[in-house]
Amino acid sequence: MSALEPTDDELMNAYARGDAAAFERLYARHQAGLYRFVRRLLGPALAAQADEVFQDTWLKVVNARMQWAPQGATFRTWLFTLAHHRVIDIWRRSGREVSVTTDDDTPWEPEGDAAWSQWPQARSPAPHSEELAFWRRAGERLLRCLDELPLAQRSAFLLHHDDELPLAEVARALEVGFETAKTRLRYAMSKLRVCMGAYLAPLQQGEAR
Repeated sequence: MSALEPTDDELMNAYARGDAAAFERLYARHQAGLYRFVRRLLGPALAAQADEVFQDTWLKVVNARMQWAPQGATFRTWLFTLAHHRVIDIWRRSGREVSVTTDDDTPWEPEGDAAWSQWPQARSPAPHSEELAFWRRAGERLLRCLDELPLAQRSAFLLHHDDELPLAEVARALEVGFETAKTRLRYAMSKLRVCMGAYLAPLQQGEAR
């Protein structure tokens, strides 16, 4: 973002003072990322609800404009938190189970398999360009594997690797502790390894740089 561009917080404050154009700029800035997050979080089974969740999320922004206060979180993180709450409502309304814990004691990690040995790990505070390039190469195969993840793990993965939020912001968006967010991300990545198998070759040294 250019130094001359207003921040999200400045736009929200301007909108609260009655500047409708400020809201339009916020919407233009975040609509694509928010819709992608909602659509992938709902998955194909609930895809028909994506527009509803997307619109309801922005309506909550409109209704909360007078009470907006960052409280340590970015506007984007807050926006994703609102959307995540709405997705949980849709999941529960559809009769799906929404677990807040993991079912496994220890996430499975591949050992000694050349096809998996260099897959990115959930250890960095922010995603690196190599990680982002790797996961984006997965295409439709990755999307199918994501649909098999529990909602909590899918949320953590999408926020960190798709929307490029640091783990601290992922934790804020999901309203959990940092270690919980990190654990969910580790489980998600472990399950994706199992699902995708040797579909992707490991990143080579220097690739995507």
